[in-house]
Amino acid sequence: GLVIDGRTLEHVLHDSLQNIFLELTEKCRAVVCCQATPLQKSVLVRLVRSKLKAMTLAVGDGANDVSMIQVADTGVGISGQEGMQAVMASDFAISQFRHLRKLLLVHGHWCYTRLTNMVLYYFYKNVTYVNLLFWYQFFCGFSGTSMTDYWILILFNLLFTSVPPIIYGVLDKDVSAEILMELPQLYTMSQ
Repeated sequence: GLVIDGRTLEHVLHDSLQNIFLELTEKCRAVVCCQATPLQKSVLVRLVRSKLKAMTLAVGDGANDVSMIQVADTGVGISGQEGMQAVMASDFAISQFRHLRKLLLVHGHWCYTRLTNMVLYYFYKNVTYVNLLFWYQFFCGFSGTSMTDYWILILFNLLFTSVPPIIYGVLDKDVSAEILMELPQLYTMSQ
């Protein structure tokens, strides 16, 4: 990891040193900035996000972290003694920093798996219905007549678009939380 203070960060953010700094950050697993101004934090996140084309995660607990949280792809606010500004500006809120691991490794894995499976589900659901319409047109001589009544189409979409995602979203957990916490590499493998 790399730890950098606010004074050094100000020199690094100038155009002449940006590329050298970005090469260094690519070799690090994490970059921690201490005693940096809110503007420096947001500029750093924006720089990494735009130049390295990397997904960024910003974690903050106070009002001085709001701009950094908003610039990042995913913002996590920690509710604490400094107030609720970071929490209100974030995508996710946690009560303590130690909960970040579970948020990323467990809930992040489950969310990623659910979303990818639901995209496939919607794709196949729509392919099935369009396939029926396609072959029906051969049967009716391409006259343009409707295969079903409108209420059946509405019921089909309501039934197959709302109920399965709700059930799947509530019940599906491909791997237990305990295993995901013990084996963090499962998150990367699922991608």
